[in-house]
Amino acid sequence: MTDAVAIAWINDPGPHGQWGSPDELTLPINERGLLLADGLFETVLILDGRPRLLAEHLGRWHHSAALLGLAKPPDKATVEPLIHGAISRSGIGCGALRLNWSRGSSGRGIAIPPANAEGSSNAEGSSRAHRFWLQLNPHEPNFDPVRVIVSPTERRCATSVLSQCKTFAYGPSIQARRQAQAAGADDALLPGGSGELSCGTTTNLMVRSGPGSGSDWITPPLSSGCLPGIMRQRALILGIAQEQSIDETALMGSSGALLINSLGCRAISHLGPTALAIAPDTEALWWSLL
Repeated sequence: MTDAVAIAWINDPGPHGQWGSPDELTLPINERGLLLADGLFETVLILDGRPRLLAEHLGRWHHSAALLGLAKPPDKATVEPLIHGAISRSGIGCGALRLNWSRGSSGRGIAIPPANAEGSSNAEGSSRAHRFWLQLNPHEPNFDPVRVIVSPTERRCATSVLSQCKTFAYGPSIQARRQAQAAGADDALLPGGSGELSCGTTTNLMVRSGPGSGSDWITPPLSSGCLPGIMRQRALILGIAQEQSIDETALMGSSGALLINSLGCRAISHLGPTALAIAPDTEALWWSLL
């Protein structure tokens, strides 16, 4: 791990793309992902030199692209060799891999040029106009307890198609995290449109619904505006959790709560100044979902 260095790849210039450090590779200043957050990303855990839950991440990536009218992102046959190339070149055996897909470059304004539109008459040109890049950084899964607040201003919008996708637009999460840090906390919970709790700034919320180690986990439904997270979905599929609305009262009366994503799982120790019960099996739960 001491010799591991971050590495990146971008699909231009040239037919084979370009490798380099994240500080060396560049994007044009008319890139829509940069100017308008008009793109999607997936964060994949690399563990023991292998990508975990890659099929699930690529499935969400493709589904989200269709929802937002982007061309189809690269498929597994394209992505997998690049992932192994990044691992080999960087020496990173445990890390966080970010896959990025944007609508590419365009002129001023938000109008989508025909060449960048999904379903255009030239499908190959549509895909070629888009831009794909990846970045791999060292990362160890994080299981440290976390203190949270509820953001007083930021919300998740359940009616927006963007809430269903992992887009570049993280402005509300950044502001909520700033509020948490100003309050002496580590992270913030974002309410949904009806005031119920939705998620963390970069994580899904799970709450143990009753006393004792045999109690069930619940997680807010997608109607709260939360992102359909990969680990959240795994917990639902495996029957470890079920969907149920969660408010602050339910959180404070629970026998444990956590924030979870593909890179770690952190028990919530405090909501504001109030100490919460900490579930003892947070780390084991996360490992069971891989």
